[in-house]
Amino acid sequence: MFILAAIGVLALLIVVHELGHFLAARWQGIHVNRFSIGFGPILWKYQGQQTEYALRGFPLGGYVGFPDDDPDSTIPANDPDLLKNRPILDRAIVISAGVISNLLFAYIVLVTQVGFVGVPVGVQQPGITIQQTTVSAETPSAAQQAGLKAGDIVLQAGDQELGASEQVSQQFTQLIQSNGEKPLPLRVKRGDEVLDLTVQPQRVDDTYRIGVVIGPNAIVQYRRPQSLGELFSQATNEYQRQTLGILQGLGRLVSNFSETADQLGGPVRIVADASRYAQNDWRTLFTITAAISINLAIINILPLPALDGGQLSFLLVEAVRGKPLPETIQAGVMQTGLVMLLGLGVFLIIKDTLMLIAPGSVP
Repeated sequence: MFILAAIGVLALLIVVHELGHFLAARWQGIHVNRFSIGFGPILWKYQGQQTEYALRGFPLGGYVGFPDDDPDSTIPANDPDLLKNRPILDRAIVISAGVISNLLFAYIVLVTQVGFVGVPVGVQQPGITIQQTTVSAETPSAAQQAGLKAGDIVLQAGDQELGASEQVSQQFTQLIQSNGEKPLPLRVKRGDEVLDLTVQPQRVDDTYRIGVVIGPNAIVQYRRPQSLGELFSQATNEYQRQTLGILQGLGRLVSNFSETADQLGGPVRIVADASRYAQNDWRTLFTITAAISINLAIINILPLPALDGGQLSFLLVEAVRGKPLPETIQAGVMQTGLVMLLGLGVFLIIKDTLMLIAPGSVP
């Protein structure tokens, strides 16, 4: 059920993106001859007065087709309502409308979340949560050797209990530093079990680490927003937080690609992650939907061939030169970019599927 919900979220965001292109074109009176959700074999189609609407077998993308280069089109090549014959600004609006739609939709989702689910309030619980562990077959981290797992709650370290405090994460970090490389007993809650484990911190540069990402052990409760001002303020803050986090993650990926390339994920990982989070709490579907929508917008605006940003780059060159680049150059760049993009997509789908079947089997 949650997997279907995650697939539905991804398909919905694709519809939102393509609908932005479509409505921006129709609003300006530009001819549109195809509106397709998905790729591959046609499952359903409807021929409207001007546009063919289709639903295809693989809902992992979509496109809006224009008759500009359609050999079967009966529209004259000099028709002013063909996309290619419109001024640069008109074309830029159509191309950027998908990105704008995803950004607006993400904000609407967050406003809806605050309005119907409520304002999240964290209630502190004793201990710290192991959010992530460093896993490596070559050089196992201290946490890996000790048997710590993501989701574990550390209740006690040495002879110190970790209480319900906002400073508990800092307390645990200081314990690791003061302990040095000596074995440190831990009392850990895993599900309904309480385990006694021992971790031996490792020295890295001038600090001691055990190879985990930690966070406070808190449960989230919700309350109704007290006013419209708080509703929009909370949604705006979350929108800014998500956007900044995605931009920072993209920056780390670009600046340190060799170490972060394994974090790349395709549609399979998106569906798997969204399904897992939704299974724990269905309300996270709102947050996940907004995050993926912002992600799609940011990725699509990058100046890469076959993406919206690549087409906007061509328009910028045209505005500077006073005339467009030769169609052969544009077609060659776009086709090369499309092949590379499809190749990356296939690779990520295979990689993520193998990781789901046999975690750790793919480097």
